[in-house]
Amino acid sequence: MDFSNLTINQAKELLDSGKTTSVELTKYYLEKINKENPELNAFITITADVALEQAKKADDLRQTESDKTKFMPLLGIPYAVKDSFNITGIKTTAGSKMLENFVSPYNATVIQRLEDAGAVLLGKTNMDAWGHGSSTENSDFGVTKNPTDHSKVAGGSSGGSAAAVAADMCVFAIGEDTGGSIRQPAGFCGVYGLKVTYGKVSRYGCVAYASSLDTIGPMAKNAEDIGIILDVIKGSDNHDATVQELESRKEVVENISQEKNLSKIRFALPQEYVIEGMDPEVTKAMDVLKEKITQLGGVVSSESIPSTKYAIPTYYIIAMAETSTNLARYDGIRYGKHVETGKGWIEDVLQTRTQGFSPEAKRRIMLGSYVLSAGYADAYYKKAQKVRTKLISEFDKVFQDFDVIISPISPSPAFSIGENTSDPVKMYLEDVYTVTANLVGVPSLAIPVTKSSSGLPIGLQLIGPKWSEDMLTEIARVLES
Repeated sequence: MDFSNLTINQAKELLDSGKTTSVELTKYYLEKINKENPELNAFITITADVALEQAKKADDLRQTESDKTKFMPLLGIPYAVKDSFNITGIKTTAGSKMLENFVSPYNATVIQRLEDAGAVLLGKTNMDAWGHGSSTENSDFGVTKNPTDHSKVAGGSSGGSAAAVAADMCVFAIGEDTGGSIRQPAGFCGVYGLKVTYGKVSRYGCVAYASSLDTIGPMAKNAEDIGIILDVIKGSDNHDATVQELESRKEVVENISQEKNLSKIRFALPQEYVIEGMDPEVTKAMDVLKEKITQLGGVVSSESIPSTKYAIPTYYIIAMAETSTNLARYDGIRYGKHVETGKGWIEDVLQTRTQGFSPEAKRRIMLGSYVLSAGYADAYYKKAQKVRTKLISEFDKVFQDFDVIISPISPSPAFSIGENTSDPVKMYLEDVYTVTANLVGVPSLAIPVTKSSSGLPIGLQLIGPKWSEDMLTEIARVLES
């Protein structure tokens, strides 16, 4: 039986009809991972024993407890998860040698909800260490290669999850997005990826990068799957006080569902998103998307978000300040790597952090500590927070007149491995289109649109007002049809 490129509903239909079992489906993906992962390096940890155990349990439930399975929308469906999520009894590395041998004693909320829904865990995927990067080249476990062209990056920091979905090594995957870490690799690999509204999905049990920017979301092969997964993982959690159960633009969702087109949907294209140096292939993709929207009855208009030009410096000041604070806990005393020097605990901590953190982590710790230090916090950190407030105000104004903002994800298609590693600033500029959604706290859905002349996927993003995830996925479903 051909299991290639199954969506959630296709896999569910095969399982419900008895045409296959979860064990058979899981074995298919494990064999594919064993065959392709040595080259792609999408997975850090492969959980074959756990997967087969969960798959057998799913098959047993299907046969013996049919009533219970009605409330398990992902029963027997194999998935992968970024290695920043804690899972009981399984290593959580966050892509860093600092946590190379750390085994989690508990489940992240997202993982628990996926387990409760019956999903089958295939393994944990590669990432830039601590989420610090846009290419997985900062992973201490090697770079993940783009499934379309192995000389190109898969993106980051959730590059392993995007590559796993694109290479059909799982049905879907979970990523984490602090400044584009779901959307950029999704765009590079040609899959769908959702950055949710801040507070939509619990962050409990996910290794923190920048706590006011971190979000958790799904990566999948189509827009429908994105919505199915989001329904499982979203919602209030006693472990995360920031989570709220809110929805917006419901009337827009109803209109799209009824009309099956984009009539009356207002799309804004900020003029600041057409920047000098943008690859002509990305410009062409934007034209393709605009034409498709127009054909489906939508209206695309030019708009302005003036503070966009300050988004990158604002983001990196805030993100580095917060990550320098979050990484202070990794001292080798309570958990993780510990270097025994014989010269006292201060020297032990110094050497543990010196050896355990990569150059990029050290760079961000130093810059973050600098912008928080006495005499500089007002000039940098507090000013960045004021710009963030200004950006929020400007986005709120745009969404008074428009339903969706359309935007590139990256200035170019996937770049070559090693192309940007010697220039950190150039690498940071890869996030120029994605960081704003994190600063503002709004949802953004990466959708595949076209391919470059060399065959590389090019994705674009749909950005909506807070709590409008359902609207974005509904629009994407119409676009892909």
